[in-house]
Amino acid sequence: MSGPIPYGPAKLLPGDQIRITTNPNTEPFWEAAKEHRLTVCQCADCGHCRMPPSPYCPECSSADVSWPTLPGTGTVYSYVVCNKNPVNGEDYIYVPAVVDLDGAPGTRLNANVTGCNAEDVHIGMKVTVEWTGIQDGWVLPNFRKV
Repeated sequence: MSGPIPYGPAKLLPGDQIRITTNPNTEPFWEAAKEHRLTVCQCADCGHCRMPPSPYCPECSSADVSWPTLPGTGTVYSYVVCNKNPVNGEDYIYVPAVVDLDGAPGTRLNANVTGCNAEDVHIGMKVTVEWTGIQDGWVLPNFRKV
């Protein structure tokens, strides 16, 4: 008999186990996340969106950027089902995914997917952002099945 392996509910990694670092290129993204706004680094000259943020536009080499707020929705581009917590090795089902962001063509973000069973996540699935508090007062964008 074939079919999906029954993993159960997809969980988010515990926020108290996640720590980030910022730099001048990434801090605007993380500051917006604290306000529960999903944003992206966009070239202020040619409009090219890029993630991760970088000091210069790969299309036109401009250093001028803007940070538009996105709708907070997207589509699963790729994913994997994991069954061990990467911090302590305990059994723990979570689904890291690459999400195509609505409002920023060609821009993708790595995040976890929840709101459904892990075996139900699929390429093309519509998702919406949800926010997870993590260490040091930062907030992490994750995605939930629509």
